[in-house]
Amino acid sequence: MTQVFTKITSLPEGYVSQGIISGIGRTPVIPITNLVNQNSDVRILAKAEFMNPGGSVKDRAAWNIIKEGILNGHLTYEKTILDATSGNTGIAYAMIAASLGFQVKLFIPKNVSPERIRRLKAYNAKIEFTDPLEGTDGAILKAKELYLQSPEEYFHADQYNNPANWLTHYNTTANEILNQTAGEITHFVAGLGTSGTFMGTTKRLKEENPAIESVSVQPDSPFHGIEGLKHMETAVVPGIFDSNLIDVDLRVSTTEAQKQVKNLAAKEGILVGLSSGAAMAASLKVASEIDNGLIVCIFPDRGERYLSEKFWCV
Repeated sequence: MTQVFTKITSLPEGYVSQGIISGIGRTPVIPITNLVNQNSDVRILAKAEFMNPGGSVKDRAAWNIIKEGILNGHLTYEKTILDATSGNTGIAYAMIAASLGFQVKLFIPKNVSPERIRRLKAYNAKIEFTDPLEGTDGAILKAKELYLQSPEEYFHADQYNNPANWLTHYNTTANEILNQTAGEITHFVAGLGTSGTFMGTTKRLKEENPAIESVSVQPDSPFHGIEGLKHMETAVVPGIFDSNLIDVDLRVSTTEAQKQVKNLAAKEGILVGLSSGAAMAASLKVASEIDNGLIVCIFPDRGERYLSEKFWCV
C-alpha cells in the first residue's frame, strides 16, 4: 500500500496516472443550441462535469481532499475517510477509496435518490442515514460529532470547510474554462452547495479578467428538491463560502430546475441532474438580459441517478 503513497507524492500538481483517478477532470464544454434564443451574439456553453468517472463535479474536490490528506500525513490506512454528503461527493470518495484501498464512512440524508445509495453500496462505503428534514446540515453535524468522539479513527474530509475543495477548481476547472473559451467567457454560472466549485473557479477567472460576471444559483426556498444545492440564508453556511465573490445571485425553484432537466434531455440530448437544471434556468435568464456574451455554466452531475424522481412522470 505504501507504493500508492510513493506514486502520489512523486507526481507534480495534477492527476495521478493510475486507475480510475486518471479520468478525473479535463471535461468538455457543450454548446447549448436549441434552448437559447437564436441570437448569435449570446452563447451558452455547459461545462460537462457529469463526464467525470464518478459522474459528477465532486470527483475533483474529493480527489484533491484525499490527495492533500495523504500528502500532509492526516490520512493513513489506519484511518477511515469520514464526511457528510448529499450523495455525489460521497460517491466520489467511495470510488477513489476503492481504487486506493481506503475505507469510507458517510452520513447522508435518508431522502437522497436510491440510485445514489446503490452506487455507494457498490463501492462498499459504510452509510449512516440522517433526518431528511435536516438535509445535509443534519448529516454535517453527525459527521462532526463522530469525528470528535474518535479523532484517531477517522480522517474528517470536511468538504464544506476544507480549502482543498475550492483549490481544485481554482487550479483545474477555471483554467480549463479559460482555455476552452480562449478567454472569451463573460459570465460564469454555478450552483451553491459546498460552494467549492463556484468559489475556486470564480477566484481564478476574476484574476484573469475582473470583468467576468460570476452568477451564483440557489434554490428559492428552504424547502426544495434540488439535491446538492443550499438555500444559504437558512442553512449551515460552509466555511469556504465568501459572498463577496458573487456578482449576481439568482434563485431557482424546484419546478424550474425540473423543467430544464426535461428540456435538456428532450431538446439537447443531455441527461443531467436537478442542479444542472437549475444552472440552465439561471443561464437562460442571464442570456435573456444581455445583448452579447459567452456564458459558461456548470452541469454538476448525470441524470441517471434521478430517473426514479416523480417529475419524470408529469
